[in-house]
Amino acid sequence: MVDIPRRSLLAGIAALGAGACARVSDSEAGQSLFDTAEDWHRKAQRALAGRQRLAPEYSRADVSPDFKGNGSLTVDTSAYRDELASGFTGWRLAVGGLVEAPFALTMDQIRALPQRTQVTRHDCVEGWSAIGEWTGPQLSGLLDRARVKPEANFIVFRCADTLYGRDYYESIDMVDANHPQTIIAHLLNGDPIPEKNGAPLRMRIERQLGYKHAKYLTGIEAVASLDDIGDGKGGFWEDFGNYQWYAGI
Repeated sequence: MVDIPRRSLLAGIAALGAGACARVSDSEAGQSLFDTAEDWHRKAQRALAGRQRLAPEYSRADVSPDFKGNGSLTVDTSAYRDELASGFTGWRLAVGGLVEAPFALTMDQIRALPQRTQVTRHDCVEGWSAIGEWTGPQLSGLLDRARVKPEANFIVFRCADTLYGRDYYESIDMVDANHPQTIIAHLLNGDPIPEKNGAPLRMRIERQLGYKHAKYLTGIEAVASLDDIGDGKGGFWEDFGNYQWYAGI
């Protein structure tokens, strides 16, 4: 059997999604087929590996010399540039939606929370990978503090950046939201996250591909359904039909 490197495999998947699969998905029957396959992928992965399976972690010696920026490389607003210049002293992360106790945190308050540090590999659907050390509080801790209501099924991530005139956003279900490696990172390799990588906050959802790891994070929202958010597909690229909502690896 030929051993295909993971990054080559991912590149092939990306090309397939942009070509033949895109044409098939234009039809109603094709979209239904893809939705069914995505649901099977999610259920099969969790059944085989377990809901709390950890993504591989590496040593600090394995960290890549450069962690590529991708997608948005900045937020093109005067408000963001002012925050960047001030060290994000005025940045706030809001936690709300279907919760009993909504709140907002400053960067100092986020740094004062219990922290998790993990050295993991970022796999981009475009075919490249990089290893980085990420530090930040676990998302589950913030959700516990907010007291998420039972009817919440998804967590939506609101972002400051825009692409093609649309606000960037992403979402995950409650299983990945409560996974121990799902963190709100503010450090990359021991330093504040660079602008190109999503400063000052980005999600790390280590069991999913890179486009799920929302950057320039401003809000976390618990919702019952994704139908009324964006185009109802659960994420920026998903709304465009480029990628599936569940990107488990």
